[in-house]
Amino acid sequence: MKEFKFVNRTSELQTLEKLYNQPGFQFVPIYGRRRVGKTRLVKEFIKNKKAIYFLSDSIPQTQQLKNLGQSVGEFFNDVILMQNGFTSWDQFFVYINEKAQRQRIIFVIDEFPYLVIANSAIATIFQKGIDEYLKQTELFLVLMGSSIGMMEKEVLHYKAPLYGRRTASIEVKEMNLLSIHEMFPDKSFSDVIRLYAIFGTIPAYLEKINPRKDVFSIIKDSILEKYSFLYNEVDFILREEFREPHNYFVILKSIALGKHKLSEIVNDTGFEKTMVSRYLDILRSLHIIRKEIPITEKNPEKSKGIYKLYDKYFNFWFKFIFPNRRWIELGQTDIVLKKIKEEFEHHVSSVFEDACIELCYSLMKKNIMQFTRIGSWWSKTDQIDIVALDDSSNTIWFGECKWSTKKVGTNIYYDLLKKSHNIHYYPDNQKNKYILFSKSGFTSDMIMIAKTNDVLLVDINEILDFIT
Repeated sequence: MKEFKFVNRTSELQTLEKLYNQPGFQFVPIYGRRRVGKTRLVKEFIKNKKAIYFLSDSIPQTQQLKNLGQSVGEFFNDVILMQNGFTSWDQFFVYINEKAQRQRIIFVIDEFPYLVIANSAIATIFQKGIDEYLKQTELFLVLMGSSIGMMEKEVLHYKAPLYGRRTASIEVKEMNLLSIHEMFPDKSFSDVIRLYAIFGTIPAYLEKINPRKDVFSIIKDSILEKYSFLYNEVDFILREEFREPHNYFVILKSIALGKHKLSEIVNDTGFEKTMVSRYLDILRSLHIIRKEIPITEKNPEKSKGIYKLYDKYFNFWFKFIFPNRRWIELGQTDIVLKKIKEEFEHHVSSVFEDACIELCYSLMKKNIMQFTRIGSWWSKTDQIDIVALDDSSNTIWFGECKWSTKKVGTNIYYDLLKKSHNIHYYPDNQKNKYILFSKSGFTSDMIMIAKTNDVLLVDINEILDFIT
């Protein structure tokens, strides 16, 4: 498999470089869900710099310290330390204090939560180490973690021992949609959307893809093979994050299969409402699901909203893999692939709205449209895929996203026009604008109306003409 080029982390790298060039001690926690690209980001940052990278593991503290000492000893060519390792955290901090007094050294500890598991007091130990030994040095300390809950509890939360010691913190999020195009420049943008509907924009997943294969061959080889990394990935993440993951599996499956309201999830799972609410809050904090509310809601905290899977691969896996695991375990992958083929384009259409919202941000960068915030809107009778509010000009963009083999015609536009007349968000001089996204282009009548009514038409396969 080819090595993919490093993409889409410009702002994170700029932040790290800016801090690196400032004198004095720096402490930067870096966190984000597994596979999102934290390690790749840091390794890109430490290229050609004096840096020690240490990956902690789920082993006892004494062995962690020994391994840590071997890594540090190798960097400083300290034979005794390589042989013996560190015997205490105090010894580690004293040693680094001496080495980093006059030279900038980057020290990266990846998967810091494993140190917490080995010693529940480790955050307090690092607090003391920073205050007594590291604050007056030129050390650039990076603590990384994939367990968002544990990183918040031990490092980021205002009650955490290390709170107040950091000079910055970086949450590494998924890449943007255009990054998939950067990784697979030879694929059509429709196929880019299809990959997005399966893998989201998680680098570690996309890098498993053979770019020469079609989407269903990719699914068969990368996901339906029961010994593959991706087949067991969701299971692994949830079991790493939760001691008792069964209830989370049930709730996530319910959402993936279309139960989006709290009441629907409660009825579908049979769990108590208070229990489901608590689990949903936890899943939201881990960025596995999201709560959506109509974008025009004036009191969002009071809105019941709906729940959707934020993670695209989780969404695909719970929709197609989890309910069919028995077939995969029996080696009957063709049965599962047939089901996926039958429902796949409908699945893509269900996430196409998210892709179009991402593309709106790219259009904004090109000054084609402007908005303060963006989302969707619905009432008891109507729904609009995209509503983007621009507070500076009292302008609302209304949009529809059509993943269909048919060209978008005037009926779609007139229906959107009718629904938009029911939204009066700005009390004075509200201006309405319209944007239509289509997989298959537009009818000649729609193109004519767009020219005379200033409607923005975006053919997905021509999107690069707009944003590059």
